[in-house]
Parts: sequence; C-alpha cells; structure tokens
Amino acid sequence: MLNPYVTEPYSDFSDPTNADAYRSAVAAVEQDLGERSLLVIGGKHVDTRATIESINPALPDQQVGTSAAAGKGHVDEALDAAWAAYPDWSGRTAEERAGLIYRVGDLIAERKFEFAAWQTFEAGKNWAEAEADVAETIDFCRYYALQALRLAEPVDLAPCPGEENEAWLQALGAGVVIPPWNFPLAILAGMTIGPVVAGNTVVVKPASNTPLVGWGFMKVLEDAGLPPGVVNYLPGSGGEIGDSLVDHPLTRFVNFTGSKEVGLRIGERSAKVHEGQKWLKRAYMEMGGKDALIIDDTCDLDAAAADAVRSAFGFQGQKCSACSRLIVFESVHDAVLEKVVEIASQLSVGPPRDNHAMGPVISAAQHASILSEIQRGLDEGDLVMGGKPIDRDGGYYIEPTVFDGVDPNARLAQHEIFGPVLSVITVKDFDEALSVANGTEFGLTGGVYSNDERRLERAKREFHVGNLYLNRKITGALVGIQPFGGFNMSGSNAKAGGPDYLRLFMEMKTVSRRIE
Repeated sequence: MLNPYVTEPYSDFSDPTNADAYRSAVAAVEQDLGERSLLVIGGKHVDTRATIESINPALPDQQVGTSAAAGKGHVDEALDAAWAAYPDWSGRTAEERAGLIYRVGDLIAERKFEFAAWQTFEAGKNWAEAEADVAETIDFCRYYALQALRLAEPVDLAPCPGEENEAWLQALGAGVVIPPWNFPLAILAGMTIGPVVAGNTVVVKPASNTPLVGWGFMKVLEDAGLPPGVVNYLPGSGGEIGDSLVDHPLTRFVNFTGSKEVGLRIGERSAKVHEGQKWLKRAYMEMGGKDALIIDDTCDLDAAAADAVRSAFGFQGQKCSACSRLIVFESVHDAVLEKVVEIASQLSVGPPRDNHAMGPVISAAQHASILSEIQRGLDEGDLVMGGKPIDRDGGYYIEPTVFDGVDPNARLAQHEIFGPVLSVITVKDFDEALSVANGTEFGLTGGVYSNDERRLERAKREFHVGNLYLNRKITGALVGIQPFGGFNMSGSNAKAGGPDYLRLFMEMKTVSRRIE
C-alpha cells in the first residue's frame, strides 16, 4: 500500500542546520566533478568517442563533467531495446510498476540535497531553486504512481442486456522523451516516469547543457530495480539524434518540452508516416510563454510588486512560466514601477553555490542571445534598470533588467527572451489589460493582482492561459495541485502533474461478448 500523496516540503535555509547541510552537499558534489556520463541502452552503459562537455555556467573554466554523445546508429539500438523490454514491463501489474516508481521518489528524497547540488553546478540554480526542482521530481514519482493505480481500474460502462462489455486502458508502446535544460531533473523525470508507470518504455534524449543531472537520475532508476530497456538514455545532438528519434518508424509517441521553434518542428515531423510505421504517432509539445501579470488600482501594491519580481527574476527568468510582461493600470503605474525597481535592485547576483538570489544564465549562447534582445529593446522601451552583463569569473551573468513604456506589439512584448528581462506596459482599465494580456501567440501562465471580485471572475473566464494565478506569483506550479500546461503556441495543454496526464500515453480497448 502506497502512502497518500502530499507534496515534498521545502527546506528553510535560514535555519543554520539546513544551510550547513546544503553546503556539505555542494562540497561533496564538487569532489565528484569530472564524472563522465554514458549512454544507457538496454541496461548497458555505452561509451562513445564523441563527447559533450558540461561546464559550470557560473565558472565556465570549471568542467562539471563530460558525456558520451550518441550517433544515429544508437537510435536503432535504443528503440529496439525499448520494444524488447515492453512486453514484460507492460504486462506487469499496475501495483508493481507503481511501487517501483514510488520507490524512485523515495530514493531521490533520501539524497535531496545531493541532487540539488548537482544542479547548482550544472544548471546555475541557487539553493531554493535547485531544491524545488528535486522536490518536484519526488512529487512526480509519487503522484504518477498513485494515478497509475487509479487508471488501472476497469472503465465504467453502461449495461446492455444480453452482452458482457468491458474496457480498460493499456500502454501505447515505446516512445521518445525530449526534455529541456531549465528543469533538468524535474521535467526530465516527470516526462519519463509518467509514460513509464503507465506501462510504456522510452528513450530519453536529455538537453546537452545538463547531461550529468540526467545521468544521476538514470543511476537511481537502476538502484530502484527498473528492468533494463524500460528507460534508455541517449545524450546527443538535437538536430541529429533528436530528428532521428522523432522520425523513426518504431517511435510510438513523442513527449517534448522546450522552445516553440523546436516544438513546431517536432510536431510537423511526427505527423509524417515513415515506411514500416504502423500507427499515427502521438506527439505532445509543451513550449514557451510570454507571460503577463496584471496589476490594477485596487490591490496591495507592495505584495504585487514583490510577486512580480519573484515571477520575473526567479532562476534568472529561465522558466517558461516567468513573468516577462507587467501590465499596470496607468493610475498606479509610477508607484508600481518604483517598487519593482527598488525590490529588483536589491537582488544579489552571484555564484549559485553561495545562494545568491540570481545566478548565471545557462550558456554563452543564451547569454549572447539575451543581451542581443536587450540591445534591440533599447529602441522599443525605456531601460529603467539593468541591461548589462556582469563580469565575474567569466560567468554568464546579466543584471535584472526592466523596460518601461513598452508597446504591447513590440518585440519586447511578443518574443520569448528566456532571461531576466521584464517589460512594463501601461493600460487605462481592465478591458485593455485583458486585451493586452491575450495579445500574444502564447497562453501558458498569467496572473491578476486585484481586490475587485468582478475583475477576478472576469479573468477566470477571459484571461486565456492554461495556468492563471490570482493575487500571487505566476511561477511555481505544484504537482497534483496546479496541473501545468498552456494554450495556443504554448503547447498541447498536456497538463503535467494532473490527473489526466498518464492517460495521454494509454489507449482504450473494449471487449464485448454475447451472453445467453
């Protein structure tokens, strides 16, 4: 019997005991830097000549480790291994699969700070952001395990005289998981174990920026006793390995989280039927956002400004849910902007291992891209704070940046920058605020700060996002509490951490028998 689901608690790092424990984990992980992660195909660890180098974005001269890089030939091997493992794994009881996946969560919980510390080095996450990522991973394991038991129950059907009818849900087969780098454990694990606990097998292609975190997850799966071939691990080039996995006729489904551009490419390629393919591939694309927080003239402006800063600059704005548009009533604009700038200017920027509020962005390429967008933005809005790189140990640091006077149709207000850049847009009233909020191609998260109940009710109906937050920050969805996924070009609204997520990777079979 599995324990009832509750979310994994976060640590209070103002407690010296917790702070010392995290520092100890950082010191221990630092001793293991330089590790090499390998491919995992059918339970075998495979090295290659090709290599992916993982570096610390706060200290690029420090190598976190290296990873073997898969070639096209490994795609066939991995999918063959996944299909070879499928009959046994899908044939096991839901109780057996759920128990094993629940144990994965327990094993990660026992080493929570260790897994978080790896993200501090490889992904540039401070203590709270890294621990929250690990806690979400634990939540996915436990929640999806329990959901698998629920979905294993017979489907409720209406009676029919003279017939015996039954229906049930069963796994699809072997699929492909392509997760992003910004939640290198939580999203990778959730996208993997959801299909797996439902009875499927998978090939995971981790993000090239964070292969060591994924390697750690693979080792936990082995420790938990997951059979060989159920989860296969192929770090490698997205253009080469990613396309081959998506196109392959043995791929039954594709589960992707990442940018809109890559998601659209995967959707298009998944729709094509290749020689030897016996099914229409299911493909789920969770993509980007240009998320907005509305602040009106009735709310607590101090609380609204504080949550705007948390939403915009947590993990350097590298969340698809991050607030990148702040839509403010004209009557309170000056007061809100002053408070936002004051709070944001107090954010410390520095090495994640020292638990600064903001660390580096993930890579040199992302650093250059964000600074380029800021430079372009100088022609579209008034730069009121930040906008410059910070020179510290060669790390990829950027000041928290705020633009004011941004036109709702400007690139600053439409293009996902994926960095610490907030655009302030002024509106006259709530009608205009909703129009501006809905005026992008995305629809992932959004929020409203207001004490006017009529406006909040309107937002529920008219603010077109998959996750709407009222009088709180717009990041930090909890598994099983706030199922996460967006509308429009933000993706297929697959609702990770929701009660219907596993259903995406299952199909229903109905059997009818005439009886006397």
